[in-house]
Amino acid sequence: MSSNFARISKHGILRVNKAYLCSQLVTSGVVGTGFIGLAFALNESVKASDLTLHPPSYPWWRNGLFSGLDMKSARRGYEVYKQICAACHSLQYASYRELVNKTHTEEEAKAEAANVMVTDGPDDTGKMFQRPGKLSDRFPSPYPNEEAARAANNGAYPPDLTYIVLARHGGEDYVFSLLTGYTDPPAGVTIGDGQYFNPYFPGGAISMAQSLYNGVVDYEDGTPPTASQLAKDVCNFLKFASEPQYDDRILMFLRVIFYGTAIFATCWYYKRHVWSSLKSRKILFRKQTKD
Repeated sequence: MSSNFARISKHGILRVNKAYLCSQLVTSGVVGTGFIGLAFALNESVKASDLTLHPPSYPWWRNGLFSGLDMKSARRGYEVYKQICAACHSLQYASYRELVNKTHTEEEAKAEAANVMVTDGPDDTGKMFQRPGKLSDRFPSPYPNEEAARAANNGAYPPDLTYIVLARHGGEDYVFSLLTGYTDPPAGVTIGDGQYFNPYFPGGAISMAQSLYNGVVDYEDGTPPTASQLAKDVCNFLKFASEPQYDDRILMFLRVIFYGTAIFATCWYYKRHVWSSLKSRKILFRKQTKD
């Protein structure tokens, strides 16, 4: 018996069986882990968890190389902001004078400012008073303070919209997608009371209800007030509110390119045809010899 065991060990049969057993155990572990992972993936694939969509890139008018803001759309967007957004959101860093000769005439801008009452003062008696707005006034806030805003919006604080396009990743694309992206929550997502599901908002749960619907605003120029048109126009207005000098910078850029090219061409011509001869000129001094 001992001689047979010695022959088996000598030929390595036991060693082969041990290696085979280890490989089988490793294979079984890998296959089992794969089945567990597959079952978990299939179970979670039909549920949404921390799903945040990235907004697509839209062909805005200003995306052209020499294009400015669409002021007609911005004018319509002002109407959307005034009739819908201004009920909750402030625009406290923008002034009515920025509308002059951009989206409105001076008379129209003065009329828009005069429609709001502004707290001013103190007067001679030391009291604050109300007066009609002027072009130099900023857009009024719908709430006197942050606490009042939270109390009126279920604890959520509506952000100021002056620089919202610049402050959010994606700019107008994000704002447009957010305004038009409301939908029912998918399986696996629980929305609290007073919240709504929007896949473009971080976390999916947003306290702002959908505000833009077809026909909710009547445009004075006859443009069909679809929900997407309203969102586009208010995004253009918010872009204008955040950068009222946008078109001026575009014009300045074009002037710099035009005059810079002319100056460069003049300097190149001067260096090539005038300065080159002066630069390469050599002056030799010869010692005079006595005859």
